[in-house]
Amino acid sequence: MAARTKTTKDRPSYRCTECGWQTAKWLGRCSECQAWGTVEEYGAPAVRTTSPGRVTTSAVPIGQVDARQATARSTGVPELDRVLGGGLVPGAVVLVAGEPGVGKSTLLLDVAAKAASDEHRTLYVTGEESASQVRMRADRIKAIDDHLYLAAETDLATILGHLDAVKPSLLILDSVQTVASPEIDGAPGGMAQVREVAGALIRASKERGMSTLLVGHVTKDGAIAGPRLLEHLVDVVLSFEGDRHARLRLVRGVKNRYGTTDEVGCFELHDEGITGLADPSGLFLTRRAEPVPGTCLTVTLEGRRPLVAEVQALTVDSQIPSPRRTTSGLETSRVSMMLAVLEQRGRISALGKRDIYSATVGGVKLSEPAADLAIALALASAASDTPLPKNLVAIGEVGLAGEVRRVTGVQRRLSEAHRLGFTHALVPSDPGKIPTGMKVIEVADIGDALRVLPRSRKREAPRDDEDRR
Repeated sequence: MAARTKTTKDRPSYRCTECGWQTAKWLGRCSECQAWGTVEEYGAPAVRTTSPGRVTTSAVPIGQVDARQATARSTGVPELDRVLGGGLVPGAVVLVAGEPGVGKSTLLLDVAAKAASDEHRTLYVTGEESASQVRMRADRIKAIDDHLYLAAETDLATILGHLDAVKPSLLILDSVQTVASPEIDGAPGGMAQVREVAGALIRASKERGMSTLLVGHVTKDGAIAGPRLLEHLVDVVLSFEGDRHARLRLVRGVKNRYGTTDEVGCFELHDEGITGLADPSGLFLTRRAEPVPGTCLTVTLEGRRPLVAEVQALTVDSQIPSPRRTTSGLETSRVSMMLAVLEQRGRISALGKRDIYSATVGGVKLSEPAADLAIALALASAASDTPLPKNLVAIGEVGLAGEVRRVTGVQRRLSEAHRLGFTHALVPSDPGKIPTGMKVIEVADIGDALRVLPRSRKREAPRDDEDRR
């Protein structure tokens, strides 16, 4: 029996580095998360039994728990407070992930300076830059405060020592993949190291009542690098999104134990730093004296926030057998669907043989179905070279049968459009309460929507069956 027990302990086992799934034999592909090449060998742990321990804190009825200890404190950045659900809760651990160069370090350095005060010190630990580099950025964005402490460290034990010396209320670590513990084998950023570093900082945050912001790297697919266990351990996961060539940045809540996950914070990145945008709709519009063919406005919902955005389309004669279909800020599949619906249900036959370019203004990405009607009208306007009426917004999902379907939040969308001065709107049937002074036209299908186009200045090529008539 003793020999059998020893053999069981020494038997190798295998574990997926992505999701932690275990198996008794090696496999090229994880059966749980379907990732290739992530199953690695590790020693099988010995079977142990845990005896009941002494209870340090007795369980109490949930109604007697003091909720004041979880009161959020403002970060000094209102747009970030909106996403966090009011601010940072003492002991909360927040993971901020985004692509390189999107502005994570700039935003968190600004937060570090604004959150620092006499009663609340802030410790900013950088593992990717030197202290002088961070100081140069702080001078540029005016993030200098006497209660903001800076350290350039990559050793976990040293960082814990800084916590004992500074006793901060807020810790910012940039980034968690650059820190390593000497007690754990493996390079920084590996599964074991990330788990150990995150676990140690989470324990320190809970014990000290210290809020912690961790910067996380992302893979080329946009997923957070490292084990998915990291996302489960932290309290809040924020995704920092934005095109590097555009000014707009969005902070989206992916996970939030202290608030909702349907809030989005809008920021503008510029030479002097990054600033919150309480009213970002102006970034997505082009103000013109007269309407231009191929443009249509819509109202999209980013979380619970309505944003007015502009869709632009351009059609030109194709010089190649296979016409081009180019999109920017729009899903190519949805644009292709709208082209098919316009040709079959709207009887616009000139689109199939022309190069078509479609884009959004300001770098905003429109992926929700509520933008279908605006995309279709922009394409139809470009094809007929006829501008849509001024101060018009279009809201609605378009089906393959040509019907215009209802979408969520129509009243909020109309209220935002009315606040910005738009007077006319195309919406699906039964839009609900309409803002005073706004004219709403209910459309049942794409044919009804196309009637808002004035008589085209350039007659479309007739179909074959129309020629026979």
